[in-house]
Amino acid sequence: MAVLPEKVSKAWEDREGPIVLATINGDGIPNAIYATCVSKYNEDTLVIANNYFSKTLKNIQAGSQGTILFITKDGTSYQVKGRIEYHEAGAIYDDMKKWNPAKHPGHAAAALRVEEVYSGAEKLV
Repeated sequence: MAVLPEKVSKAWEDREGPIVLATINGDGIPNAIYATCVSKYNEDTLVIANNYFSKTLKNIQAGSQGTILFITKDGTSYQVKGRIEYHEAGAIYDDMKKWNPAKHPGHAAAALRVEEVYSGAEKLV
C-alpha cells in the first residue's frame, strides 16, 4: 500500500472547498460527487462520510475503485486514486463520527486507500 507524499499530506491540510469523489459502476459509467465531510485518517487513507450517497454507494458496494480530486488555496490540484473500503463500524467509522457534523447522518465511512497520487499530470506515487 502506498502513502501520501509529505507535500500532498500538507496540501490536504491546505485544501480549499469541497473535494470531488469519482467512482464507476459495473458498466464503467463514471459518477462524481462533491464532498465536504472528509478527513485524512492516516497517511494511506482518506475518508469521506457517507451522508447522502446514492449512486456512489452502489458503486462502492459493487467494488468500484475511486479517485479524490482536491485543490489547495494556492490553486495546486492533486488526485489520489485507490480502492475504497466501506465501514459501518470499527475504528475508521468511529473516527468519522468524531469529525462529521452532527447535522449530517454519517451512515458510514468510505475509506480510500492510497495507491496512486498525482499533481496535475505528474505521477508522485
